[in-house]
Amino acid sequence: MKKNLKRVVWAVVFLGLIFMAAFAYFVYSSVFTSNTAFNNEEAHVYIPTGSKFSDVMEELRPLLKNDISFEAVANRKQYPANIKPGHYIIKKGMNNNDIVNAIRSGNTPISIKFNNQERLENLAGHLARQLEGDSLDLLNAMRDEAFLQSSGFTSETAIGMYIPNTYEIYWNTSGEGFARKMLEEYNRFWNADRNAKAKALGLSRDEVMSLAAIVQKETAKVEERPRVAGLYMNRINKGMMLQADPTVIYAKKHSEGDFDQVIKRVLYKDLENTSPYNTYQHTGVPPGPITMPDISSIDAVLNHEKHDYLYMVANVQEFGYHKFAKSLAQHNRNRQEYVRWINNQGVNR
Repeated sequence: MKKNLKRVVWAVVFLGLIFMAAFAYFVYSSVFTSNTAFNNEEAHVYIPTGSKFSDVMEELRPLLKNDISFEAVANRKQYPANIKPGHYIIKKGMNNNDIVNAIRSGNTPISIKFNNQERLENLAGHLARQLEGDSLDLLNAMRDEAFLQSSGFTSETAIGMYIPNTYEIYWNTSGEGFARKMLEEYNRFWNADRNAKAKALGLSRDEVMSLAAIVQKETAKVEERPRVAGLYMNRINKGMMLQADPTVIYAKKHSEGDFDQVIKRVLYKDLENTSPYNTYQHTGVPPGPITMPDISSIDAVLNHEKHDYLYMVANVQEFGYHKFAKSLAQHNRNRQEYVRWINNQGVNR
């Protein structure tokens, strides 16, 4: 009888040890062994605002070897009650414990970039493809009157706040957060050196941005921009109208509310547009930038080339560049050459 009891006890102990070993193995394999199913070095997970645990699992499932073990660990660590939106990085070979920690507190900024846009509407649409927020949320924040007023901008100059570049920002940043971030970047860009140079030119920041936008539109050749900027500064200093064709094109688009139209040639009738953006009708720079100027165009204005040129026209021998002239007579000769060329191309608009 005692022998049988001993056997039962030992059997129970043995089975208990087996169970404990199996449980320990299960816990270890669930928590501490790799559970990634992708071959790249890392995977990017985007968790939208308001996501439920089921939504997170939908994102993660293709990346996991065993979603059941992950769910068990996530529940154990109370992750379903602490879901946070954002962009998270899961590295190859991570275990469930690491993965939960990564998506709990590892919200990682993304790099966004934007180029020269003519309007805030275009910028908002471009950004909506990179950030969580939709274009309307972004546009409303960028146009917010209270924000613009407190920041020293108007609806016309607001586009100058957004300097084309690459920026680090959280994917789930709101429209308001994005606008504030860009204001910080704008103020950082306008350091003491650039402010001093603008002041020496007798121009405000807004005027520099408006002039830089014209330079941006006039030439795609970065090395030519200081010369173009110098030409316009000569005109400003002499009290002459800028007479920049890109402003005429913008004035036409702005007046007609159609920014999708393609205009390759400025006609005489276009010069009669009384829009404040038309520099054939008004002296000084336009009331706001006609596009977002690159840093190279802004610095081209602040560090413009010193020369006596007052006129320029497209160079038909070196496409992309311009012929510059100091006198109207020389300019008219250059211009006739350009008119003959464009007529031969059959470009009427």
